[in-house]
Amino acid sequence: MALIVICGATASGKSGLSIALAKEISAEIINADSMQLYRGMDIGTAKLTIVEREEIPHHLLDILDVTEDANVASYQQLARAKIDELQNAGKNVIIVGGTGLYIKAIIDELNFPDRDIQVRDRIDKEAIELGAIEMHKRLQLLDPIAAAKIPANNLRRVVRALEVIELTGAPFTAQLPREDVDHYQGVRQFGLVMDRSTLDQRISQRVDQMWELGFVAEVQQLISTGITSGKTAQAALGYKQIINALADGSSLELAKEETKRATRQYARRQETWFSRDSRIKWLAPESTSSQLEKILVLL
Repeated sequence: MALIVICGATASGKSGLSIALAKEISAEIINADSMQLYRGMDIGTAKLTIVEREEIPHHLLDILDVTEDANVASYQQLARAKIDELQNAGKNVIIVGGTGLYIKAIIDELNFPDRDIQVRDRIDKEAIELGAIEMHKRLQLLDPIAAAKIPANNLRRVVRALEVIELTGAPFTAQLPREDVDHYQGVRQFGLVMDRSTLDQRISQRVDQMWELGFVAEVQQLISTGITSGKTAQAALGYKQIINALADGSSLELAKEETKRATRQYARRQETWFSRDSRIKWLAPESTSSQLEKILVLL
């Protein structure tokens, strides 16, 4: 049974292509967008509606409440279990999304050490007292390779790396994906690439459409159901900007423009992440039918 990945930056056309491919090869789809895991986060994550899914079964959508924190270790277990179930039933599977770490967690040998709440709380307190720069210096001493990969301003990842080092006694980089060891054999990866000006325009149009569809009202509803008590969901693109605007009474129009800016930055990070993986076959920004034809030839 085929296992196919369709990845790329936000707004690059992954969802449309995945539907077309799924219909062609009778496949089911596994979501690999970390924010589409959340119930009620529909407009701001560009989650396909039931109608837009065109009767193609989608999995790992709407499995978390916004008060819960998504994590890649749990996702890995759920995704692999679902893929195994589908393939054992004779189904082709397409993994679709832009969260690069989630995709790697499925297809590569990426291990996740257990967490220790006491250790994590202690390191968190040290981070508050010492600041991001000092914590990053500590990481540089313990694992220079990890420090080179994790920017100092990404304190959450710095803290996690220090936690893993303390718990395992090994460098954090020892836990990173190994592309020479595949969890699944014969995975075919396809990435959608687009010139930056076109992608920026698509992002701007998408955010405008989100506002028109009622994005602000969606966030207001989620605030009433507890999104601000969950760390992960409230930090999502657009949601964070609207929550802040509603909290301090600032302009929602400015929140929209900030969402566009933040989304463009996120798309750059996605491009950088996926560009490191030599296994990905890149598809030019053509029509969906042309991209589909190229994939079918390569399968």
